Amino acid sequence: MQECIVRLMARAATTSDVFNAIAEPRRRDILNYLAMQERPVGEIVDALEMEQPSVSKHLRVLKDVGLVHARREGRQMFYRTNAAAIRPLHEWTGTFERYWQHQLLRVKARAEEKSGQ
Repeated sequence: MQECIVRLMARAATTSDVFNAIAEPRRRDILNYLAMQERPVGEIVDALEMEQPSVSKHLRVLKDVGLVHARREGRQMFYRTNAAAIRPLHEWTGTFERYWQHQLLRVKARAEEKSGQ
C-alpha cells in the first residue's frame, strides 16, 4: 500500500512542475507554436498534426503549471504563452549556455595554441 501511494505522488508531480511539463516534446512543440501569438485549439491541432484530445491534454498541463493562459471566445478556446512563467526557464538554461560558451572558448584557445607551435 505504501509503495502505491509513493508512485501516485511521484506521478502527480510530473504535471505540477514546469520542468517536468516541458520535458514532453509535444508540449515544447505547442509552446513553440504559441510563442509569437495567441491561437485557437483547432489551429494548434491542424498546425502540429495532433489529435484534438491530445492537444487539449497537453494544453491543460501547460495551463496548470502556468506556462500558458487561456481565454474563451464564444465556443472557442484561445491559448497564449505566459512570458513571465517562461522567463525562469530561460534564465536557468542561460546558465548552461554560459558554461558551453566558456567550453568553446577553451577549445578555441587550445586549437590556437597548437596551431601556433
